Amino acid sequence: MKKYIYILFSLFVFSTLNAQRFLPSLKDYEAFKAFKGKPLSDKFSNIESVKIVYDLRKQKMYYFNSRIILHHYDFATEYLGYDKGVEVFNTENYSNSLKDRDFLLGNLNHIKDTNKWIFELAASDHMQASQIEWFYNQVKSTSFIGDDLKFYLNDPEKLELFQQNKFKIPCVKSDYIFNEIKYQQVVSGTAIGTLKQYKIKDLDKIKPNSDEIIILDGTPNILPDVKGIIVNELQTPLSHLVLLGKNRKIPIMAYIVVDKDNNIKKLLSKKVEFKVEIDSFYIKETTKKIAEKKSSKKKKLTIDNSVTELVDLSSIPKKGVNFIGSKAQNMAYLIAISKEISFKTPENAHAIPFYFYTKHIQKPSISPLINELLANPNKDSIIWINKKLKEIRDAIKKEKIDPELIAKLNQTFKNASFKNFRFRSSTNAEDLDDFNGAGLYDSKTGILGDSIKSFEKAIKQVWASVWNEASYNERELFGIDQQNIAMGVLVHRSFPDELANGVVITKNVFRKNFPGITVNIQKGENSVVKPEKGEICEQFTAYQIDEENKELDLDIDYTSNSNLNNNQPLLSEKEITLLYKISKTIEKKMSRYWRKSSFNPVDIEFKIVNENRDLYIKQVRPFND
Repeated sequence: MKKYIYILFSLFVFSTLNAQRFLPSLKDYEAFKAFKGKPLSDKFSNIESVKIVYDLRKQKMYYFNSRIILHHYDFATEYLGYDKGVEVFNTENYSNSLKDRDFLLGNLNHIKDTNKWIFELAASDHMQASQIEWFYNQVKSTSFIGDDLKFYLNDPEKLELFQQNKFKIPCVKSDYIFNEIKYQQVVSGTAIGTLKQYKIKDLDKIKPNSDEIIILDGTPNILPDVKGIIVNELQTPLSHLVLLGKNRKIPIMAYIVVDKDNNIKKLLSKKVEFKVEIDSFYIKETTKKIAEKKSSKKKKLTIDNSVTELVDLSSIPKKGVNFIGSKAQNMAYLIAISKEISFKTPENAHAIPFYFYTKHIQKPSISPLINELLANPNKDSIIWINKKLKEIRDAIKKEKIDPELIAKLNQTFKNASFKNFRFRSSTNAEDLDDFNGAGLYDSKTGILGDSIKSFEKAIKQVWASVWNEASYNERELFGIDQQNIAMGVLVHRSFPDELANGVVITKNVFRKNFPGITVNIQKGENSVVKPEKGEICEQFTAYQIDEENKELDLDIDYTSNSNLNNNQPLLSEKEITLLYKISKTIEKKMSRYWRKSSFNPVDIEFKIVNENRDLYIKQVRPFND
């Protein structure tokens, strides 16, 4: 009876707290729980947050209900009588001067299922170190958290203050949070399916059913055709798994303790409802019907084999996408844009047209193998399909290439300043609005005049990747006509001296309807989109709240720093500002080249090269969100 009364009392207290709009203090976790909401940004999964305002005029602290009141500005106007407008609010209350401020604004974040509490200011907040310390101590003294409270260094300005030993409060960097994350939303959504578990090494022999939601012991190179996916390792937000998952529009999550979760194990082989959200997920048994997959309408591909010469990309080819592919055509656009705004593109950029690939695969040792696969008498046998795909790749690599093509390449590059060249896929089935093809095809390096790392070997390896398991399966899933696939090859100098490489998305992927760009960058040649196990890349958003302001004064909000660079920033603020300016210009210009009515976000790959730290833009394609 006592237990029952206690539960009723707890529910009464919780509902009473939840009905309140604000409190001057948080005496226990129940009070925090009643007020908690989502953080403003989705940069971390599994975080619960309460927003804080300190009124400098009234000298009062307010913890407010962050489910009901979403923004600091909303609270100030609705409850504290603020009436100056949002632009003035942002300008004055994030400044570095107390005399301009009415309020101090902060967030109290908690990593779920841990005892880690983080006091965070907006990256756009330029509060001085002494003010930050005072505000931190106010939060500490008015909450139940005590010495567990840490201050989060989330932007270059605060990191610099820390380096200068300006803080006398406990400070943490992104790794303090990132290392505790056990759950991560990869692609949000809901699905109904049968829950099954597979080992990645078995996926080349076993084909999961399309009505399954699957658990995997790592990150797959090939995304199976299923209703949803759970992996046991965290993902970078711009990884190939994320991009392909968004293309598929299926829920995907990372849950590093999935193998230890007995509640999930009990649901194996049962029909479940699976939902992935930014701060939580659920899997529960269901009697709901599994939705039938709608058959895709066959997407016809265009091949123009009339162009038989190498294409110099220093000028824009007309309708080049039909004979050299989207990637090479987009490189020509980038080169044109680089003449208007200062950035570098890979030197000696040319394209090998579809003609040479088409001619190569028509040979008697290759063509019948492709025809046999596409006739597909064993379409449900993954072993048979993979065997045929390997036979096609081997045949493509074994046959001699047209010597005329090698002669043209040798002649074109004979006076080049570089000997190492990168040969990259440029098919008619990638970098499209509705099919990005991220990570499906291969890139290889060839060295001018080298008998081992020859141009011929590099080209044939790229051509053969048309018939990779991942590329074939993804095209099949999206209803792309396999009969008309063609591979052009983008060729340019390679980069053996890169200091860092990265990806930019020209939108803030962590905060809806908020300006900015999202950047992932890693040291040297280490991959951002397919990182090795245990590698963490640098990740941040950069934005300007007042986009009408001609002066570019960016705020930079770090989610993580590279553990290959001692958790130190890989780019300076000046370099980030340049990257922002160039990315936004490319977004604007590409919308015109692609003849779109409005600016759409783009996916840009870049490198920082040599001791001068030159910025090279090496790829642009539509970002499919």
